[in-house]
Amino acid sequence: MSSRTVVIGVDSSTQSTKAAVIDAVTGEQLAVGRAPHVVTGESGARESDPEVWWRALGDAVAAGLKESALPARSVTGIAVAGQQHGLVVLDRSGRPLRPALLWNDTRSAPQAAALTDAFGGPGAWTARTGSVPVASITASKWRWLCEHDPEAAKAAVGVRLPHDFLTERLAGVAATDPGDASGTGWYATATGGYDPDLLDLLGLDPALLPEVAPTGAARIGSLTGAAADALGLPAGIAVAAGTGDNMSAAVGLGLGGAGLLDHPVLSLGTSGVVFAASRTRSTDPALSGFAAADGTYLPLACTLNCTLAVDKVASLLGLHREDTAPGGEAVLLPYLDGERTPDLPTASGLLTGLRHDTTPQQLLGAAYEGAAVTVLRALDTLLRACGLDPDAPDVAARPLRLIGGGAQGRSWVETVRRLSGRPLVIPAGGELVALGAAALAASAAGGGDPVALATSWGAGDTGRHIDARERDLETWQRVTSVLDRASEPLLGG
Repeated sequence: MSSRTVVIGVDSSTQSTKAAVIDAVTGEQLAVGRAPHVVTGESGARESDPEVWWRALGDAVAAGLKESALPARSVTGIAVAGQQHGLVVLDRSGRPLRPALLWNDTRSAPQAAALTDAFGGPGAWTARTGSVPVASITASKWRWLCEHDPEAAKAAVGVRLPHDFLTERLAGVAATDPGDASGTGWYATATGGYDPDLLDLLGLDPALLPEVAPTGAARIGSLTGAAADALGLPAGIAVAAGTGDNMSAAVGLGLGGAGLLDHPVLSLGTSGVVFAASRTRSTDPALSGFAAADGTYLPLACTLNCTLAVDKVASLLGLHREDTAPGGEAVLLPYLDGERTPDLPTASGLLTGLRHDTTPQQLLGAAYEGAAVTVLRALDTLLRACGLDPDAPDVAARPLRLIGGGAQGRSWVETVRRLSGRPLVIPAGGELVALGAAALAASAAGGGDPVALATSWGAGDTGRHIDARERDLETWQRVTSVLDRASEPLLGG
């Protein structure tokens, strides 16, 4: 066992850190260490102390190494994939000036709308960045900070994304990658760098920002002595630029220039996310036209309300999450945290179609249906942005890869299968974000394309394959009809 060469892929998400110890040759997952985060806030606020992420990283790495029973000297590289969009502001010593504003903090919705108007509307933004400002993106959060915590904004000598913050702690180098940078709102996917016009609009000095590495697999430095002591790893091992969590999941699935292109993925987690690696740069205002970690593009749509929102409905009903039935006449849009896609930041949950014979199980099923229809509508938009007709037989027959915690739940899988009418693949690799980060780390340590490496590991194709079933168009039309009619008067659209 001690002769193995391994890398560590880190998934620093909203709720926790996972550190996967991966065989650098075979891709075998040898161990996963875990440590929780703390998220605070109410009424739209969502914040975390970045120092908690750093401590969780150390705890997760230690737990992973212990579980693997491998010596630390076996590790040759490390990379971090982090939750996207969060805003971290640093002082001169590299310490956070305040808690980070997280991606699902919706307080910056007014700033997002003002930024959209100030730069000429949605089309002008997508032409430059691929995305229209919404409450989640970092640019909106920076403007919110300037208006609501100006002392912190003025004192900042560094502005980072969550994964940037952790990578800098590892290597002592301020670096990011095109994938995560493309979610800030100040990175131009059209030209491949920070956009000076947008930085001027934001009042953001480019000197505060990290350098953008060519890809997420680029070696941006080596593990410092201080970081090595904190993590119990050898000093000098390769540190990759890393990337955002969605970009890393794409790498782990073998999506990219050296792998699968225009093959859709649906992630069922705290948020519902659909994405595909493509050579086509999206300019659809309904999508986030991100860059990928490997030099391609990653058009993506994200809904705020997915597994946690449905679990909350189950809790209110006193039901287990799997104690469910199709919704019948009931429609429940579980927009408990506002919504991002469609852009309804002030929305709340909406229930209609309730009858005397409606059961609690049907209400829970309606919550699943509302969340699933919302993200599957975004999937159709995504496929069109890739130049595909979502209803064409060959496109409809293309498997939809399901990942995230919800992909392990019977009700989620059957609801998506019923409402999409598509065949499903549930990959065997359970920690795809961490696996993708491990591929970035292995490439930084030994060279090669990370997508090609992950493809050779086989995580994207192994697993459960589920045949398509006839699409439930009646439920689809009932839910979409309510959503379309309710958006303006009831959901704040």
